[in-house]
Amino acid sequence: MALNWEREMEAMVLSASEESLIKVVRMLAPDEARKVLVWAQQLADLGGGRRVDWSDSWSDDDLREATRASLERFEQQEREGR
Repeated sequence: MALNWEREMEAMVLSASEESLIKVVRMLAPDEARKVLVWAQQLADLGGGRRVDWSDSWSDDDLREATRASLERFEQQEREGR
């Protein structure tokens, strides 16, 4: 079985975004990196093997709105002492 896995790894080509993500995860403390990997596995499981259609990307307005909502939630949690 190890040989099949090794062949798959050799054939795997990462995008620039994937390579960047891997570099960031490698910089994390081991416990934090494990958390990120668990989250990634949970997301993959939720996807049920479906491929992501990246052509449906977020617009600049979408990103601004998501950032604003995230900051508001963070500030609310800070006020509530969480």
